[in-house]
Amino acid sequence: MPTAATDSVALLDTQHQPTLRSLSISLTQGRGNLQAASPRSPNFKRSSQVSIMPSSILELNNFIGGDFVAWSGPWIASENPATGVHETNVPDSGAREVDAAVAAAVQAFPSWRSLPCEERGRYLLRVADLLEAQLQEFAEAESRDQGKPVWLAAKVDIPRAILNFRHFASTIPHLMGTSKVLNASNTVNYTTREGVGVAGLISPWNLPLYLLTFKVAPALMCGCTVVAKPSELTSVTAFKLCKLFQEAGVPAGVLNMVFGTGVKAGTALTQHPDVPLISFTGSTVTGSTIASLTAPLFKKLSLEMGGKNAALVFSDCDLELTVATLIRSCFINQGQVCLCTSRIYVHSRIYDQFIEKFVAAARKLKVGSPDDPSVFLGALNSAQHLAKVRACVAQAVLDGGVVLCGETKDQLQLPPRNDSGFFMAPTVITDLPEESAAMKEEIFGPVTCIQRFNSEDEAVRAANSVRYGLCAAVFTRDLGTAHRTAHQLKVGTVWTNCWLVRDLDLPFGGTKQSGLGREGTHESWDFYTEQKTICLQIA
Repeated sequence: MPTAATDSVALLDTQHQPTLRSLSISLTQGRGNLQAASPRSPNFKRSSQVSIMPSSILELNNFIGGDFVAWSGPWIASENPATGVHETNVPDSGAREVDAAVAAAVQAFPSWRSLPCEERGRYLLRVADLLEAQLQEFAEAESRDQGKPVWLAAKVDIPRAILNFRHFASTIPHLMGTSKVLNASNTVNYTTREGVGVAGLISPWNLPLYLLTFKVAPALMCGCTVVAKPSELTSVTAFKLCKLFQEAGVPAGVLNMVFGTGVKAGTALTQHPDVPLISFTGSTVTGSTIASLTAPLFKKLSLEMGGKNAALVFSDCDLELTVATLIRSCFINQGQVCLCTSRIYVHSRIYDQFIEKFVAAARKLKVGSPDDPSVFLGALNSAQHLAKVRACVAQAVLDGGVVLCGETKDQLQLPPRNDSGFFMAPTVITDLPEESAAMKEEIFGPVTCIQRFNSEDEAVRAANSVRYGLCAAVFTRDLGTAHRTAHQLKVGTVWTNCWLVRDLDLPFGGTKQSGLGREGTHESWDFYTEQKTICLQIA
């Protein structure tokens, strides 16, 4: 049970993985005659493909107005990333379904906003308790849908989702407004906070329930009602969450879930005139589109987007700690975390020693079936994404990069049932020119690029030379070096001698093209509410 509003790098320690049951999820009977094409085939398609629903597939339905709405198609086919087998059909919803969900949220908003904050919190605490009781089931479903190891979902993703509900249910009721007595005018002035209205929430495929609940929990606690659109690639745990909301007795229309693509359902949600607020986590390209669509409508907007995160490794660092931490920060969740380190700058004095230790550690990481407790890297989320990451590595080689391990260098040894899965070995590239795309653009996979530096100024300039500014990590024993670099790095978060140590009371977000706005206790409160100043004449 989570007891503090933190994420810790200790959660990612592979020496403390729980014993796991085999993967399971409720499916209808049989698998029919479905055959999965190899992800190595140029004709292989993942869940952008719309298909007729086979009888063997788990069928999701939109959740609107407190009920699951029957759906007869068209469907978006979603494969298990670890096997390439089509297992889930997701509604290919559009404007009609978004309109219905928004109407339900609009209808529920006045009564939900008028509930005392503590009562809203009690509903969320019930959801958290129900989720905790089904933690392993949700972890297995998340793994099967997303590709990550089951132990990781059970140790990080689902506990963090539970924590999101409990944290915001416990903290939002204690946040206070301001007041001031103006003697000259004999008036008392005070502020109130009111939920903005219907919140449109769009979440990504890499941390499906973790990031969805990071939006849903504060939005609901602040008095908003919600229409959420999770990624069409990873919709199963969002679907299961709706069942928990039903079981917890949350009033109808407070949470609505519309499944579908960004092009259809996402666009309809962002442009809807009755949705005054959009919170989005995903790519910078999509975030830019959302910003363009919403600007003429003057919507409140929160964007958490891409990153090209750098680590600066100084010669006085604790080398063993640094290597162990960066192995996790580069390759956890197959490198599919916006905060993952994809550039490492190492001081020339220890460069060779660092390379030797880091490559050796990367080669020890086991890649394979997500239900194997000894596996560190599961499958990438889709065949298309695997092809994109491989193409980035191929381009890096054309740019002069040297692959030291991983893609093109090491052969994966996978169980037969995973031969058609979307797997990739942790890959380390050196000797790239700074202008190479691999050094400038987000790859979002198990790939990191290592460069040497000779001076602090050189390292900081290189780290800041990209259009992103989400996070960075600094490894040094010198407090002065740590302070100077932290102040000079143009990012939203700087970690020193650690990574992914987070507290929900602290702001999270990026600079430059990594984001707009922040998320956290106070920041989310600001975003999901409107302040009103009330002035009373007292004489």
